[in-house]
Amino acid sequence: MRSRGFDEVVLPHLDAAYNYARWLSRNDTEAEDVVQDAFVRAMRFLPSLRDADARPWLFAIVRNAWYSRAARRAGSPERLPFDAARYDPIDRAPDPEARLLRQHAVARIREALEQLPPDFREVLVLREFEEMSYKEIASVVGVPIGTVMSRLARARDRLATLLSSSPLPMERRR
Repeated sequence: MRSRGFDEVVLPHLDAAYNYARWLSRNDTEAEDVVQDAFVRAMRFLPSLRDADARPWLFAIVRNAWYSRAARRAGSPERLPFDAARYDPIDRAPDPEARLLRQHAVARIREALEQLPPDFREVLVLREFEEMSYKEIASVVGVPIGTVMSRLARARDRLATLLSSSPLPMERRR
């Protein structure tokens, strides 16, 4: 069996790694730096990869790179600004009213996600956006599967509470 190279094993996960770093850092430039650090580490430690699926392994490296950078900074990762306007998805729906309603819903969900503690937001993003299994998330985050399940349940409950109690962004401006 031939050994697979970095380009074949790790590089296909670049976009997903960036998305994960973006959710952790809430900053484009910081996410790019985190991914660059993570990919350098991944290249150096590629021979230590034992599993066929490099994605959880890479996400753990991205997570560790983010927390290493955050620890070196004087401030908390919670203080980084998030520019939600830059990340509203482009909706090509022909109906302007449907587009406006969707934009408000996305903004509301993003705002609620931003209010979650990092450990809750992290498992929710990995599960719902990156579609990782509980086992993969446990591997990335470095906690038992039961803890992942607990955090995910609590994150979903807290998100539902935030969404049911917060008005739409448009309603606050009136």
